Amino acid sequence: MPPVLDAHPIVAGLRGLFCKDAGRQALLQYAADRIQAAGAPYTSIYLYMLHGEELVLEAWSGRDTEHTRIPVGKGVCGTAVATGTDQNVGDVRAIGNYIACNTFTRSELVVLIRRGKTILGQIDVDSDVPDPFTADEEAAVRAVADGLAVLL
Repeated sequence: MPPVLDAHPIVAGLRGLFCKDAGRQALLQYAADRIQAAGAPYTSIYLYMLHGEELVLEAWSGRDTEHTRIPVGKGVCGTAVATGTDQNVGDVRAIGNYIACNTFTRSELVVLIRRGKTILGQIDVDSDVPDPFTADEEAAVRAVADGLAVLL
């Protein structure tokens, strides 16, 4: 079964915006909106960028969150940066240090935005569906993250 998210048109759109001198905020918001528009299981998309030892929410699509700043090492998002590895959590209720963006979230996928070894930020995908993110879905989100890393 092919992934729900098709990264190719999103990356092409990001490149088009970049060629029209779109700024960082516009690029991040476009990525959030287009990923969320893929539909289920992509409930809410949060793009956090790394500022020192803190992740700062710079764009989102879907449900609002009060978590606009997350320290490195805290929750799934902070753990991704602290360990330098993407996180695919099939059941967020099983995570002891989980920081809930909302009470409906059942799973979370965090894919780092990297330029070489440098972590710039992350795409945080929340889903109301338990364990929906296959390796193909993760690869699709990573393709968008890689596209952003080149343009930011």
